[in-house]
Amino acid sequence: MSLPRSTILAEPAWRPSSKAKLLWAVENAIGILILGALLVAWVVFDGERRGWQVVAGLALVALAVLGVVVVPLWRYAVHRWEVTDEAVYTRVGWLDQESRVAPISRVQTVDTERGPLERLLGLATVTVTTASSAGAVKIGALDLPVAEQTVTRLTAIAAQHRGDAT
Repeated sequence: MSLPRSTILAEPAWRPSSKAKLLWAVENAIGILILGALLVAWVVFDGERRGWQVVAGLALVALAVLGVVVVPLWRYAVHRWEVTDEAVYTRVGWLDQESRVAPISRVQTVDTERGPLERLLGLATVTVTTASSAGAVKIGALDLPVAEQTVTRLTAIAAQHRGDAT
């Protein structure tokens, strides 16, 4: 027995913006800089644990390479999204990957949000709130025009499905 094409879960087709890699690298770099400042403060105020401080510094360098170089590239390779007339599909993560499908009939609201780094890079996140206990579906790191077109398209498709989204 074969399932109709519309019920088969396909991989989402679209990637986030290529600027997503830079966004994720900068977000991770901010955390690394904070840890680096704490390490410098430890070195300045505690001169008796130099061995542990060197170990912490080497661990921080490894964490920086992982967080600023490897993780953004890996996330970009994994992250996908797609909007069809039937559903919103997303796949996100790098170690812990999550795939979500939100049927259009369950869509309640569609929002756009832009944090400071996203605004600086011309990116946006589209949040699709559904009648689901799993929470909203987020499509992150989209170029602003793509995000705006996605919101417009989702709003038009959802308007055609005149259910109560529950």
